[in-house]
Amino acid sequence: MLGCSVSQRPVESTARLLGTHSKVGNGMVSSYSEVGKDGTPNAIGIVFQARALQGLPAEYSGGHECYDQSNDGQLDLEGECFATHEWTIPLPGDIARRSDVPFKWVGLNWNPQGHTPRGVYDLPHFDVHFYLEPIERIFSIQPGPCGPEYVRCDQFKLGTNSLPSNYMHADFKNVNAVVPAMGNHLVDQTAPEFRGDRFTQAWIYGVYDGRVTFFEQMVTQAYLLSRPAECFPIKSPPSVGVRGFYPTRYCIRYLAPTDEYTVSMENFVLRDAGAPATPVDELRRTAK
Repeated sequence: MLGCSVSQRPVESTARLLGTHSKVGNGMVSSYSEVGKDGTPNAIGIVFQARALQGLPAEYSGGHECYDQSNDGQLDLEGECFATHEWTIPLPGDIARRSDVPFKWVGLNWNPQGHTPRGVYDLPHFDVHFYLEPIERIFSIQPGPCGPEYVRCDQFKLGTNSLPSNYMHADFKNVNAVVPAMGNHLVDQTAPEFRGDRFTQAWIYGVYDGRVTFFEQMVTQAYLLSRPAECFPIKSPPSVGVRGFYPTRYCIRYLAPTDEYTVSMENFVLRDAGAPATPVDELRRTAK
């Protein structure tokens, strides 16, 4: 297992640098970053104006998350669409241009009726995707007839290609949720919401064609409106495929002085790239 190449120490107070903003609901949402004096990222996230949580769309009008499965020339928004609204929000240029920071942009999704699996994530919530892959590569994943999220069949196969075992924490499992313009999702089925607790927030990994392609925070509208100030440890993989700064916790906060909410990745550490585990490595690991 590769460790971190910088030591843990108290996080310095740093100014927030805003990136691109988008109109969401009745307010604005912006990307942001905070960087310490030594160049270590302290936080990468998005900030919601409080009014952005009001006036959110309740219906879905169709888009690249739809596929005419019945081939009747009509889109059934209930049965043939992944009902989400999305915004593409680049990170601040000073952080996105760095070669030692793998995260480049945010895909923000609002799911007014939640999504699968039913009984778990079917509450109104936001998905905040921090992408490591270029936008054009992600948006090239197209609708089609395969999988529960209706993706092109060849791309469903690519999305479910195995990831080297050392590039993913063992608790995260493939559930074949390959989504157009997004990719596959690996879910921690030991998380509280799979043990009977009501879903409030969750951490997801995104993968495609044997690579980690995004880190994702999911957070319900109700949980945000409860004005939380909480951080949670990230279950990090033993190794990473790309050298750079990676977060070790994620946080969701209400900031009373500015009437804002932040959803962020924090406590970054510099990790060197590790070689992908081979089948022989996996056999040795499981034999121990």
